[in-house]
Amino acid sequence: MSHSSRRLLAVAAVAALVLACGRSERNAPAEIPDASGISTAEAVAAPSPMMEQNSARAVTPPSAMPTSVSQDSVVPSMIIRTGQAYIEVDSLELGIAQVQRLARTVGGYIANSSIQSGEGQQRSATLEIKVASSRYDQALSGLTGIGKLLSSTTNAQDVGEEFVDVAARVANARRLEERLVTLLATRTGKLEDVLAVERELARVREEIERYEGRLRFLRSRVAVSTLTVTVAERGPVVGQPGSNVIVEAFKRAWRNFVTVIASGIELLGGLLPLLVLVVLAWFGWRRWRRWREARKASSAPKGTTP
Repeated sequence: MSHSSRRLLAVAAVAALVLACGRSERNAPAEIPDASGISTAEAVAAPSPMMEQNSARAVTPPSAMPTSVSQDSVVPSMIIRTGQAYIEVDSLELGIAQVQRLARTVGGYIANSSIQSGEGQQRSATLEIKVASSRYDQALSGLTGIGKLLSSTTNAQDVGEEFVDVAARVANARRLEERLVTLLATRTGKLEDVLAVERELARVREEIERYEGRLRFLRSRVAVSTLTVTVAERGPVVGQPGSNVIVEAFKRAWRNFVTVIASGIELLGGLLPLLVLVVLAWFGWRRWRRWREARKASSAPKGTTP
C-alpha cells in the first residue's frame, strides 16, 4: 500500500468518527435545569396533568359518558288502561259463566258484577274484570269467543309525568327531613324553637306519607287494568224463548180484556157521584113539575076545562 492510500484511509476514519459523535449529541436530551430544579429531560418524560386528562377522555368509552338520552330513558312509561265491551249472547247464564272463565284464564278476577232483569226488559249483566296490564290484550281478544261483540273501547291514561313529579317531591321532602332531624339533634336554644322544628318535621313526614301513598296508588293502577264487560241476552223475535205463540196471544188478549174492564170500573167510580147528583136533580124536577100542575088545576074555576 502506498503512502497516499494510507492517508486517504486515515481521513475517512476521522470523518466517520466525527459524524458518529454528532449524531449522539443530537439524540441525547439536554440536561438544562429550570427554576424548579427539574431538568428538561425529566419534564419531557413526565406527563402533564392536561395530557393525563386528555388521555383519560380519549380512552373513555361512549357508553360511560352521561347523555341526555340516558337521562330521558330513566323516565318510566306508566299507562293506566281501562276498557268497556258490549256482547250479545243467546243465554245470559252461559255468557256470565264464560266471562268468569275468561277472567280466570288470563289470571284476573271479577271485582264487581250486577244483573238487570224484569218483565218486558232485556236481561243483561255487567262484570268488571281486573287483569294484569301485560295480559289486557289477551283478555280483550278472548271476548270474541263468548258471543257477538257489538262494541269495544279502550282508554289509556299516561301518568308517567305525575309519577316523576311526585317522586321528585318525595326526594326533596326526604332531604328536608334529614336536615330537620340533624337540626333537632343539635338544637340547644329555646323550647319554642325546638317545638317549631318538631312541628315542621311532623308536617314534612305527613307530606312524605301522602306522596308515597300516591305513588303506591299509581303503581297499582298501572299494574292492573280494568275491563268492564256487559253481557246482554238477545231479544226474541216473537214471544219468549220456550213459549207457545198462540198461548201467549190468548194470554195477552185476556190481559187486555181485564185491563179494559178495570179501566171502565175506575171510570165509573169517578163518574158515580156525578150520576147520583144528576138522578136526584131529575127526580126533584119531576116532583116540582107535578106540584105545579096540581096547583094550577086546584086554582082554576069550577065548570071550566083547563
